[in-house]
Amino acid sequence: MKKVNFPNLNGQNISMSAVLNFPEGFDESKSYPAVVVSHPGGGVKEQTAGLYAKKLAEQGFVTIAYDASYQGESTGEPRQLENPHIRTEDVSAVIDYLTTLPYVDNDRIGAMGICAGAGYTANAAINDRRIKAVGTVSLVNIGQMFRNGWENDIKDADAMPVIQGGSDARTSDASDADIATIPLAPLREEDAPNEELREAWEYYHTDRCQYPTAPGFATARSLNQIITYDAFHKAEAFFTQPLQVVAGSQAGSKWMSDDLFNRVASTDKSFHVVEGANHMSLYDKDNYVNEAVSVLAPFFTRTL
Repeated sequence: MKKVNFPNLNGQNISMSAVLNFPEGFDESKSYPAVVVSHPGGGVKEQTAGLYAKKLAEQGFVTIAYDASYQGESTGEPRQLENPHIRTEDVSAVIDYLTTLPYVDNDRIGAMGICAGAGYTANAAINDRRIKAVGTVSLVNIGQMFRNGWENDIKDADAMPVIQGGSDARTSDASDADIATIPLAPLREEDAPNEELREAWEYYHTDRCQYPTAPGFATARSLNQIITYDAFHKAEAFFTQPLQVVAGSQAGSKWMSDDLFNRVASTDKSFHVVEGANHMSLYDKDNYVNEAVSVLAPFFTRTL
């Protein structure tokens, strides 16, 4: 593995921080397929994204796990901005970098993500034809989740107060020294509404997988972009790449994986359900992660 920094060419003067993983016997004079791995909202490259990147590299790919703009060790102010349009563009910015590496085959670049990172990856694939294949794990369309709730039980119209909250935060940010924030996962165990989201607290805020650069919150101003964002916009027309979806049978978020699978134009698509797994199980629990990789690795081998 190799830690790298490179400029994000999307015009925000951001320096991206990432980790490249290489397959066993890597030879820089040869050409390899590559996979970009995007982390969940509130996560960083050292957590589940790095785990999947490492395991896929063991299967013969050059992989890259990176920190989103404004997050982790990537630069940008305000810190913890979670603007989904920027995060989608980050995927393409990482591909920009990969195309400069002589050992990456530009015609064999795939992308995958976990949770919101999977949604951003799907959106990037709609926009960026350099992405030749897409994998998703515990996918979240962050706009749908904030509008309609974890289990799709809230109407769009009922999200209007959240948009107002984002607007108010922008006003506050303009006049106050402290940037308003919101949790992306429960910040305290007692704040979790169910066991699945209690696991989200456990993952980000205990020794299970906490990391210093992943505080677990976002800027409240991000709500204005999040609520109206649809990671699957025009998927029925432009998402033509091969797709492999992986979701847990017990995941409250599974409906968003179903939605993407049903909306894409791709005729080469597969849906693998990991029995017994919830949303968080697929982040780091060995048996579930290994099952996901056992599906994703041959998918990327075949399509790249």
